[in-house]
Amino acid sequence: MRRRTSALGLLAVLLLTELFSAPARAATGPVHTPECQGDWLPATPTSPDVMDGKLSFLGLPAVTVGKNVNWRMDPYKNRSWEMVFQSLRWMGRLVADYESTGKDAYLDRAVEIAHDWVADNPLGGRTTSKYAWAEHPIALRAPALVCLSRHVSADWLTRSLALHAKLLSDPRKYEAGHNHGLDQDIGLLRIGCRYHNKGWQNLALSRMVKSAKLDIDAQGALREQAPRYAMYVYDRLGVAVDTIKDCGRAVPADLATRWRHLPEHISAATQPNGYMVPLGDGPADVQPASFPHSDRTVQVFDGGYVFGRTAWGDAQSAYYSIRFGPGQKFHGHEDHLGVTYYAQGRSILTEAGFHSYENTPYRRWTLTPEAHNVPVIVGRRLRPHTATALTRESIHKDRQTFTLTDRAYGVRRTRSVLVNHHRDVMAVLDTAAAPLRDLWHFDPSLKVVSNAKGTIVVADGDWRATLVQLSPATCAPARGQQVVSGRTGPYQGWISPGYMRKTAAPAVVSPTAKALLTIVVPGTDDPAVTCSGHTVTVHSPGGPVTLHTSASGSLS
Repeated sequence: MRRRTSALGLLAVLLLTELFSAPARAATGPVHTPECQGDWLPATPTSPDVMDGKLSFLGLPAVTVGKNVNWRMDPYKNRSWEMVFQSLRWMGRLVADYESTGKDAYLDRAVEIAHDWVADNPLGGRTTSKYAWAEHPIALRAPALVCLSRHVSADWLTRSLALHAKLLSDPRKYEAGHNHGLDQDIGLLRIGCRYHNKGWQNLALSRMVKSAKLDIDAQGALREQAPRYAMYVYDRLGVAVDTIKDCGRAVPADLATRWRHLPEHISAATQPNGYMVPLGDGPADVQPASFPHSDRTVQVFDGGYVFGRTAWGDAQSAYYSIRFGPGQKFHGHEDHLGVTYYAQGRSILTEAGFHSYENTPYRRWTLTPEAHNVPVIVGRRLRPHTATALTRESIHKDRQTFTLTDRAYGVRRTRSVLVNHHRDVMAVLDTAAAPLRDLWHFDPSLKVVSNAKGTIVVADGDWRATLVQLSPATCAPARGQQVVSGRTGPYQGWISPGYMRKTAAPAVVSPTAKALLTIVVPGTDDPAVTCSGHTVTVHSPGGPVTLHTSASGSLS
């Protein structure tokens, strides 16, 4: 391995160094370069932090590193922390700020850090950090080293960049149709442009277009099954477009089109309070900038999402999400048939959400159906990665219904969802070919104040909302709901409000039944519900809402 690396280094020196000419440090200060400026760098840690040896990533407490960095450190046993550490983008911050301030100390320290990393982390070395040459750190580190190369001419740096390009070009390491693949393409393109290597440039561009088509569908929905990653991909595509232009290449039309379509998906997945709905690996505290949105208040994405709201630009608007589509992959959870509901300025039904990528029992639980608002089939095992079909939809201004079905537990299960706006009501009818049980997760801001006769009342101060469960065949109350909060054996009744955080929150576990009709009425603790045959009338604070159940398991 070392002989191959050495040969690669000699090739890099012979073929690339002649093209490599670092600009002299002008008396008036360094020149800003496209490789070092722009939006590719994270905001923290700052250059003064790095100079002080204080590294703070992911909101975790700062870690002190010495002049001779220990590249095998893993203070939090957190692979996301390791990834950021090994990416060296914090070193790149020093170079970018050197260009802005002219402080030679920033560049000198950047050289020390990068040279130390290269010396201590040979590919395949016995003492090399296990995460140093993982595919994502390679991708994110490449632009940082390219940035440094604009001010430093050194064989060790040129050889390292050539090795990075070789690994980024390797199809066996490429993550097609994934945000990591996009980062790999950006890294390879930056190296290819820096050294005028058309082969690397062409490979990066061709992969970037193909990968974007795999990752973003024609409607602009991200296929990674976590809408918050649409924000990341949108931002990184912006970096990709800048890199392409810096390289003097034309931006491929297909790439630009997919990039332009993403904002509508991001906006659709943003609740009236400005925070993204926490689906898949999406924290509940992600607040996007303002993006363009569709004129439609209800949007169905074939990738597996329904997003609906009363109106745009109104914090009191009702809002809901429904999940269906392809089986779980990438950043998705087993959340098919799941719903969330926001009304009257409050999150009511939410998801357990995203905690971290660490392989802990809690993380594994957050991926399961039991961490979502779904029907589970009693006594049957989940068949992971099962697709769910949206079989029926009816969309009107103030009322929408959707019916979904799958065989995720080996038997048919069907969920029909009705949302009525202005007179705010959500109704959910669940049926299956075997006994089922519903799970409903309330927002942590809500406290259960009553649980009796199939009716759960939650409160936030003086405000109330009610969840009623009925047998659709008889309209009799489905009694026996259990409210669980903060349980650990097994996990239930938890919500993650942000990265590496969790808080106890009420979860309703329904009784076992052949079918269940669940009605959520915001703004009241006493909604009268009456039935006449298949017609159900809900007396909401705004007036009566009538819905109809069918023998096939649908609502209208």
